[in-house]
Amino acid sequence: MKLIYLINGTFNSGGMERVLANKANYLIGRGYDVSIVTTDQGGLRPFFTFSPKIKHYDLGINYTENNNKGIFIKLLQYPLKQWMHRKGLTDLLFRLKADIVISMFDHDASFLWSIKDGSKKVLEIHFSRFKRLQYSQTGIARLIDVWRNKNDFRVAGKYDRFVVLTQEDKIYWGDLSNIMVIPNANSFVPRDKADVSQKKVIAVGRYDQQKGFEDLIKAWHKIYQVHPDWILRIFGKGPLEKEMQRLIKDLNLEKAIRLCKPVQDLEKEYLQSSMVLMTSRYEGLPMALLEGQACGLPMVSYVCKCGPKDIIHQDINGFLVEEGNIEMFAQRVMELIRDPDKRIEMGVESIRFSENFSEKKIMLQWLELFQNLKV
Repeated sequence: MKLIYLINGTFNSGGMERVLANKANYLIGRGYDVSIVTTDQGGLRPFFTFSPKIKHYDLGINYTENNNKGIFIKLLQYPLKQWMHRKGLTDLLFRLKADIVISMFDHDASFLWSIKDGSKKVLEIHFSRFKRLQYSQTGIARLIDVWRNKNDFRVAGKYDRFVVLTQEDKIYWGDLSNIMVIPNANSFVPRDKADVSQKKVIAVGRYDQQKGFEDLIKAWHKIYQVHPDWILRIFGKGPLEKEMQRLIKDLNLEKAIRLCKPVQDLEKEYLQSSMVLMTSRYEGLPMALLEGQACGLPMVSYVCKCGPKDIIHQDINGFLVEEGNIEMFAQRVMELIRDPDKRIEMGVESIRFSENFSEKKIMLQWLELFQNLKV
């Protein structure tokens, strides 16, 4: 069976790119013919390791070159890029003759369903139904996000299958007849379990508005007043790095918080931590929590849409905190800092619950989907 995945690029260190690498490697190892088509790779190397058997094609559309331009420039140039994208992708799909083409809800989502190349079309979303409305934009940009949010529903209904990550998100999409839930799988099978006696805490994610790291830094300021010997490490990169560094300096937390670049062996960093923290404004099914859980870490997270409620069982393997409640977030972290036995107990439960997201269980669902579409 020939499969084609569509994504903006594979050079980022984000959860969606990690999920794609894991899926593609799994499928190629089981005899599937897998290709990945990008729009903005620009000659950059993939951040994660892909099997050399996987074929890569880049259409050279370069949507990201408009990221820092004004809204009116974007409105003028986006239709041209979409026309180029559609033409280039259509030509490629007719040439490759895939059985199934999977969009990861990037710029191709609006038109992929209409390309009549003979393949079945699958749309998978790695965020939640309301992700566009959580960008906190204003003016014309806000109006565009509202329109795009409504259009997402119409587009999703056009596909042979529409895959969301959580039962919570499925409810938000209403009565779509083609919708189904397949969560992300664990990224790896840990070679050990975390040493939760370490006075180190980990957070992982892109330094942008979505991840809400300013709340995490403010919470750590409260924690630092009581537990100055504990260290918070945030692994990632992104446009808000300077703002985060400035906030850390303003709060005199240079010795307590470290901003760390993304690393290939993130498992090692989880295993050297005592808990994993997340203050996101929205998610799909956060890989940071799945990975931390698999390593045996207790978790503290905002109960944002969507994902944390599917992973964290309150007071069993972690704590869910109302979004924006920095005081309560800090209190929950300090509760774990003060109680090493609680960290151990929650870590054991994390490993037990992580079995629900094993690669074997999750990929069997994808294989069944592909076989049903092929019939």
